[in-house]
Amino acid sequence: MGTASSITLTTCVIELAELGRDSPLPSVQPLLEPPYVVGDGIPAEISSGVRWGKVNNVYPYPMQESYTREVSATELTAVVLENDKVKATFLPQLGGRLWELTDKATGKELLHTQDRIHFANFALRNAWFAGGIEFNIGTRGHSTTTNVPLHSAIVRTPEGQEVLRMWEFDRLREVVFQIDAWLPEDSPVVFVAVRIRNPNDKTVPMYWWTNAAIPQTPQTRVIAPATHAYATDYDGSMARVDPTKFQGLDATWPARNTHAVDFFFDLAPEERRWEVAADADGDGLALVSSAQLRGRKLFVWGESLGGQRWQEWLSPSVSGEPRQYAEIQSGLAQTQFEHVPMPAGASWQWVEAYGNAALDPALAGAQWSAAVAHGAQRVEALVSEQAIAKALDDAVAWADLPPSEMVVAGNGWGALERERRQHADLDWLDETGTPFGPETLTAEQGPWAELLRANEGIVEKPFEATAGEVPSQPFGGAASFVRGLDWEDLLTAGRNNSAEGAFHHAVMVQARASAGAGDQAVVAKLYRQALEATFAAGEPLSVRSRALSHRGLGLALLAADDTAGGLAELAAACALEGECRELLVEAVTLALDNGAPQLAQELLGRAPEPLAGLGRVRFLQAKAHADLGERDAAAAILKSGVEVVDLREGVNALHELWQQVCPDEEVPAEYQFSMH
Repeated sequence: MGTASSITLTTCVIELAELGRDSPLPSVQPLLEPPYVVGDGIPAEISSGVRWGKVNNVYPYPMQESYTREVSATELTAVVLENDKVKATFLPQLGGRLWELTDKATGKELLHTQDRIHFANFALRNAWFAGGIEFNIGTRGHSTTTNVPLHSAIVRTPEGQEVLRMWEFDRLREVVFQIDAWLPEDSPVVFVAVRIRNPNDKTVPMYWWTNAAIPQTPQTRVIAPATHAYATDYDGSMARVDPTKFQGLDATWPARNTHAVDFFFDLAPEERRWEVAADADGDGLALVSSAQLRGRKLFVWGESLGGQRWQEWLSPSVSGEPRQYAEIQSGLAQTQFEHVPMPAGASWQWVEAYGNAALDPALAGAQWSAAVAHGAQRVEALVSEQAIAKALDDAVAWADLPPSEMVVAGNGWGALERERRQHADLDWLDETGTPFGPETLTAEQGPWAELLRANEGIVEKPFEATAGEVPSQPFGGAASFVRGLDWEDLLTAGRNNSAEGAFHHAVMVQARASAGAGDQAVVAKLYRQALEATFAAGEPLSVRSRALSHRGLGLALLAADDTAGGLAELAAACALEGECRELLVEAVTLALDNGAPQLAQELLGRAPEPLAGLGRVRFLQAKAHADLGERDAAAAILKSGVEVVDLREGVNALHELWQQVCPDEEVPAEYQFSMH
């Protein structure tokens, strides 16, 4: 008879890079995405899903782009679920990541993991790290919550099962998600139930993908019950292919792929939802779910120099041995390019199971149909359809049980959202199982909570100043940002109207503005009003808000094709906040993108020493030299070694600049990040 399962609260020490501060710049810039070219033979459902639901930006979330490559031993809270068959370690402080999953029968780690975490520019907020199983919500990309603590607690059910619950309010879609994980006695799989609740009175575009990193060896094969897949490349193109005959090779063996590519398996409606990885012994992760989690994906880095460079960048070698990985994933839609309509007031829930399918290696490596049939048998033996159905029933019954013991506190935005909805007389949801306690409110939410409380029960029209009229409680400003028309109404109401309120109102309008000239003109007008500070109450803008107003005005003018005016405003922002890395990098980058390398040089020349030495800034300096025709100066910087910590996935700027200024010399391996 097996031992009972347990949940243990402990710590683990990981060599962790410094994430740095959140960017002070409001995230009003458009997301950088490929054009998503959907070719012939793609179903209408996918085509329409690709075109619908995209976000303009990740506002109100701030970017996370100040990380370094320096690591230090860091103690993290860990929650360990364990029985005599499986051991699973979750890290609530890092987005709830399932970091390790050990199969005790073989002693094998089923996930790609590491003892060092480096960040790189892969996520919606920039910073991302590889390894484990990651939970992604909101819109296409690695989630806004991937590096931050989730509210976490232990829930004890009437049946005696201990459950790890993690939850958060997603500010992008304004929904609440929760992740319940448990390990029954003698179970060979960890169950994870996800619930998403939409408290809004409108349909919202929804996205969910569970992303599992798996160890990749030359013998690793990935199997799913489908004969075809939708393959996508870094140029955004999509085509329906046979993955076993992709560009003359069997791409279901990740190590055989020549370049990076996604394969979204085309599972028939009647097929069980599963995907497995098998190593030389047939062992590897099985990703199994209830029917609602429709999609299954294989991502490979490929064996190009760029793919290998990215692998080494994200997962540095140990003792000289490269540690490669691939990813298998499961999602709500057929592909990651789509969003699914989530109706007003809807609550969605599904169950996933993770364990070792333990395939026969000969059959795992057999002809595709035989491998799939064998995989289906092993998945059923590992976790039957009945077991998945029971787990889902249990998850539904437990979903609203109150936490028994808090483990980690998330952020205070959920608590503020509850107050906002109460103030606006809007529906909210039952928090019994996912409480957002007032004790979670911090200085980030403080000014906004004060704004709500100061206006409790007051309904006012936007302020129209008259001689001698003085609002009683002008808004004093905030270092954080919010979104929503009711916030805008509060900021423009007579008793709150101030320069700081006008600045925040301009930011909110800019975040939701279209690319049209009319919208940009409105945004520019609002920033100018804030800068003029012609308000009947309150102080003029702080230096920070003045700099960010110049920055926002500059972006609006650039979007309206006033290049000279836009760049002048960005330069004015840098003059006010000369030590702000984010302002400098953005302004110089936009100067170079808009054909003004001389301005870029001037801005860089005024940068203080700590900024001038950063890899990103040195790269921009080299690019400015090159654009001014100063090839030797640019080459000297590159040859001295430039490490751009936040190089964007899919961007090949270092490689291209080297070829431009050193055309007769081979591009160094450390500059080869090309994914094509």
